[in-house]
Amino acid sequence: MTVFLTGATGYLGGYVCAEILSRSDAELVLLVRADDERAAIERLWKGWQLHMDAERFAEVMGRVHLVHGDLTAPNLGLDDETWGRLARGISSVLHIAASLNRKSAKACFNVNLRGTLSVIRLARDAADHHGLSRFSDVSTAAVAGVRKDEVVTEDETIDWDRSDYDPYARTKKFCEHMVHELLPDVPKTVFRPTTVLGDSRFPETTQFDMVYAFAVLAYAPVVPLDPDWRMDIVPADYVGEAIARLHLGEPAHDAYSLSSGTASPTFREIVDALRAQGHPMRPVFVPRLSGPTDRLVDRLMSTPRKLGISRPASLLKVFLPYLTYNTVFDNRRVVEALGKAPRPFTEYCYSLLRFAVSSGFTYPHRPLPADLAIARPAEPFGAARPVAVPASTTAAPEPA
Repeated sequence: MTVFLTGATGYLGGYVCAEILSRSDAELVLLVRADDERAAIERLWKGWQLHMDAERFAEVMGRVHLVHGDLTAPNLGLDDETWGRLARGISSVLHIAASLNRKSAKACFNVNLRGTLSVIRLARDAADHHGLSRFSDVSTAAVAGVRKDEVVTEDETIDWDRSDYDPYARTKKFCEHMVHELLPDVPKTVFRPTTVLGDSRFPETTQFDMVYAFAVLAYAPVVPLDPDWRMDIVPADYVGEAIARLHLGEPAHDAYSLSSGTASPTFREIVDALRAQGHPMRPVFVPRLSGPTDRLVDRLMSTPRKLGISRPASLLKVFLPYLTYNTVFDNRRVVEALGKAPRPFTEYCYSLLRFAVSSGFTYPHRPLPADLAIARPAEPFGAARPVAVPASTTAAPEPA
């Protein structure tokens, strides 16, 4: 199998690529934004070193084809020859790249809508040329829209009559719609992770936005939450494994909630777990303060950056709706497919918190050794005579 994959240098993309490379002999064709191959390799190493040492990285790069492009550029920033080689040679598509900027409609529309449309058009050309074994779209449970006190199943997730929390959720919902409408004859799988937070196997992480918000609440003396509300948190290692295994296999369903489901912990259980593992704080829960807190956060977001308040306030503004909706997503499909449930957040939350705080919310990235011999594929991907791109492909997508 030859998998065309977007988002390989991102947090979740690193997990998925590591799983595919360890679980199969598939080759990866990665769309990477970089000026040259060395820069692309450096970006991959920065994103993948959480999962492998330099020697393993150098070895697996022999199965990795790099395509220099840009998700937001016309035709993914590819020339006609490269587009044609991809359309002729890829056997499946795994689309992970996305803008998670929940405050910027511009970023979400450009990356999520226009970018996904270009990836779909490439998949369409490949399917028309020789067929595709699968198109997998990594979406989000946030496409469920505004909810309260629910357990949501995959078949009930999309409801066009519901309001959306933010531009991220709105654009990802429409991305799912485009995939189904424009690739009706291609086997499709949609993955909807809930709140992805940390790794259940080790405390290190390279993604800190939600961890920072978690730390703010963990050290707050008072939190505007009901202790009995549940928070659907799933570890990144479980999500990465699920996406890789199901994309490579024959999934029984067209959509999967990658979640903790009804086993999701309450805020009280998270606080109790932190205390039991050594955290000194025990906040007081005052749910009636949720409204005043939202208004206070609005004011704090505009304070001078030097005060150090605007950043945590901005993060809380983004995530507060997801903290207060007390909604979880049924995960029986993925548990059945993988034969296991995700490890509970309460079992690894304190180690994640300690690492994040002690590291200053940064990951100690290591440079790639200059003398390391990095394996490269024997031939460029799809090396052959140029293939003309159909007229329908050469036109740039209209701006969203």
